[in-house]
Amino acid sequence: MLLVLLLCYAGFTALCLSMPRHHDELLGHKPSARRARHLKFFGWLLLGGSLWAAVAANGWGFGLIDWFAVLMCSALALVLLMPYRPKLALVLAALSLLATPIAAWAQG
Repeated sequence: MLLVLLLCYAGFTALCLSMPRHHDELLGHKPSARRARHLKFFGWLLLGGSLWAAVAANGWGFGLIDWFAVLMCSALALVLLMPYRPKLALVLAALSLLATPIAAWAQG
């Protein structure tokens, strides 16, 4: 489930960064249309990958339930971090992307 959590958090952060307000708050400038489009695509790709990882680990029955639970927890973590520690939210997303291959290797 660690792999699913890492992918969900990184995906939600990418979707968050695709919005001009949050991108400006975290990185200091508004995203270009191309960058926003790429961030949205990457965010949805990561969320889809997290669904695949959850279903591969536990099957469709429990995998979907686990995925929804992890989806809500990772979104809650991001929502709680953004107003108080926005830079920490960005650092955690970067660390989650770095830790994803290790979690995938450990799961498989």
